[in-house]
Amino acid sequence: MKNDKAIVVFSGGQDSTTCLFWAMEQFKEVEAVTFDYNQRHKLEIECAQNITNELGIKHHILDMSLLSQLAPNSLTRDDIEVKEGEDGELPNSFVPGRNLLFISFAGILARGVGAKHIITGVSETDFSGYPDCRDNFIKSMNVTLNLSMDENMVIHTPLMWLNKAETWELADKLGAFQFVRDKTLTCYNGVISDGCGECPACMLRKNGLTDYLQYRGEL
Repeated sequence: MKNDKAIVVFSGGQDSTTCLFWAMEQFKEVEAVTFDYNQRHKLEIECAQNITNELGIKHHILDMSLLSQLAPNSLTRDDIEVKEGEDGELPNSFVPGRNLLFISFAGILARGVGAKHIITGVSETDFSGYPDCRDNFIKSMNVTLNLSMDENMVIHTPLMWLNKAETWELADKLGAFQFVRDKTLTCYNGVISDGCGECPACMLRKNGLTDYLQYRGEL
């Protein structure tokens, strides 16, 4: 893979930034793609731009605003409060078909720029019940993508079986721990770095960070 080119599905968050550093170590050439789907905070796109600029990564931003029209929820409407699901229901931050569309368009972009590898930060360990973060979906999507374009692409999911503490550990092994902690945006309320500390995304990130720092003997 060292001589190959890759596209990273990139949001500027902890997971996708860790994946970006992973891809930079694995592949000769890396580009990133961010999707503008009228997400709750435009700061997410700004954050993604700042990171790719700093790392010298070619960055594509694609208009996916149609997705917010099809699936209004707490990630695409700032007047809808983020809530966790109850009794096995999905949280209202779930955007139906988001990864289906993101990977499809990333595949089309990859074909256009001559990349054979697509990297996405989905995780079945920390997927909050999202069906399009599961390993069986990714495997199915990989087959469908290749059949649709008669190509031989590979979708990589470096975080698929990692919990948040292990994701922090991976960032640390890649020499990117402080970068990821200081410069990424995970927070549903648009606060960079450690975030608001109260929304579900921040709590998941914070708990993982605490577990990892305890493992390193720093807490």
